[in-house]
Amino acid sequence: MFPEDLKYTEEHEWVKTPGESAGSVRIGITDYAQDQLGDIVYVQLPDVGSTVAAGDSVGELESTKSVSEVYSPLAGEIVAVNDALSDTPELVNSDAYGDGWLFEMVPADSAAVDALMDAAGYQGLVEG
Repeated sequence: MFPEDLKYTEEHEWVKTPGESAGSVRIGITDYAQDQLGDIVYVQLPDVGSTVAAGDSVGELESTKSVSEVYSPLAGEIVAVNDALSDTPELVNSDAYGDGWLFEMVPADSAAVDALMDAAGYQGLVEG
C-alpha cells in the first residue's frame, strides 16, 4: 500500500534516499496524509540554507479543510525546496510521492534515516 523504498514518520511524512543533491534526502507527505487534508491550496516551505532539528516545524500545508504543520523528520540543513508548489500546490494531492515532494535536506546524521519506520511499520500506524 505504501512505497517500500521510502522511510516514514509518525507525522505522515516520507523520506527518500538519496535526494537530488549530494548527500541529501527528499521529503514529502504521504498519500494517506494528503487524503486526510483534502485539497491543498497553499504550501509554505522552509528556507534553503536553514538548519533545523528533528521535529522542528518547517512549513505549513493549507487545505480547504485546515492548516497542517510540516515537521522535519531529521536534523540537518535544508538544501532545496519544491518551487513548483508555489503555483501548483495541488501536486501534493495528485502525486504525493513524486512531483508533490516538499523539500530536500542533508541530514546531520545519515544513520537517523535508517531509524525511521519502514512501509510495514507505517501501514500499522495508519491502520492502528
